Amino acid sequence: MARWVVNALRAVLAVMFLGTVGMQVGMLWLLISGNDPEDGTLPLTAFRICAIVGLLAVQVALVCVWRLVSMVRRGTVFSPAAFRFVDGVIGAVVAVAIVWFVVTAINAPGQREDPGVTLIMAGIGVAVLGVALVIYVLRLLLAQAVARDAEASRMQAELDEVI
Repeated sequence: MARWVVNALRAVLAVMFLGTVGMQVGMLWLLISGNDPEDGTLPLTAFRICAIVGLLAVQVALVCVWRLVSMVRRGTVFSPAAFRFVDGVIGAVVAVAIVWFVVTAINAPGQREDPGVTLIMAGIGVAVLGVALVIYVLRLLLAQAVARDAEASRMQAELDEVI
């Protein structure tokens, strides 16, 4: 991977991480300060807590992607060490889906006249779970590549002994 691509991706990841931290701080400030303009029509406190937890999951995914990019740059991504970071991304995506389903459940009572909104929100949650499944399939492909790399290394060692 070209160095400029790695640096550009790291810059994007850093900006996203700082943005999520800023949003979490803002949400926490509104929760703690008591200056919340909640008028009772929506449970804003619950939505803000969901946002904080969801942003934490996004931060976990960003850190894991950062580490995976570092491994790609070093040429060590095809090793068992990469699995924990891929698993971290999968866990973060599943956590975001769970948070989204909680938001959908909190929002559902206010949508009695228009239940289509709740169905659309639930569909988005299922789509996010689908992303987690795609990443899991990619993890399985990584596992196959790691196994083949180990087999190739073993065969190369045997060939070196013969020569």
